[in-house]
Formats: sequence, C-alpha cells, structure tokens
Amino acid sequence: MEHDRALGLLCLAKKGGNLQLGEEGAGAACRAGHARLLLLASDAAGNTQRRAGSFSQGGKIPIRSLPYDKETLGGAFGRAVCAIAALTDVSMALAFVKALGQPEQDRQLLEELERRTERVRQRRKEEQAHRKNLRHGKK
Repeated sequence: MEHDRALGLLCLAKKGGNLQLGEEGAGAACRAGHARLLLLASDAAGNTQRRAGSFSQGGKIPIRSLPYDKETLGGAFGRAVCAIAALTDVSMALAFVKALGQPEQDRQLLEELERRTERVRQRRKEEQAHRKNLRHGKK
C-alpha cells in the first residue's frame, strides 16, 4: 500500500531529525522558521486544526491533512497518538507528498514544494562554488 511507504518516509524523517511531533514541537518549528510542511491527522480536533492554521499563517507553511488517524500516526512513532507534525526538510516533504499517491488533489502543493526544493538545490550549488573559490581562488 502506498500509505505504508509514506509512513515509512515519516519514520525516516523522524530518525533524521527532520520531523517535529505534537503541537509543541510543530509550533516551535514553525515559529523558528524551520517547518516546511504541517501534517494533520484525519481526526485532529478542531482546536488542533485552528492552531495549525495559526502556525501556518505565521510562516506561510502549507498544511496537508493526512489519510491517517491520530492512533495510526502516533503508532508509527511509538506514541499513543499524534495529531500534528511538522516536516523541516523540503525534499523530504516533497517525497512524502508524492508517496501519498494523490497527485490531482496535491497538484498545487507539489508544485510549491518542487519550486522550494529547486531553490534549495540552487542555493547549495552556489554555496559549494563559493567554498571552492575560497579554497582555490577564482581563476
């Protein structure tokens, strides 16, 4: 099932330090400007949804409602429940949304994440060229 792959990507993101769980962790990532995608469980409470909207507006962070309930999402991370999470790596966020397998529903989100991923790639390429110039001098 495609969703199993998506949950697997979230577990990888958690192990790599690219996923913040819960309202407190996701809110802190948003306020710090590190969040790239907010994830909401399908049965997240209204208050949690409002808080996620508030987090999102502050940093213009996209929100994606998930096909998983709080127990399924939490269980993937060894918790009882998890209603909200924040991915902090844009490439991981893009891979996750692709793994959900709903390209029509996520078309706008995918375009935005691809644009942001390309900007990150370009920035890294420029930084690498700059470091090389510093080491070897510009010729």
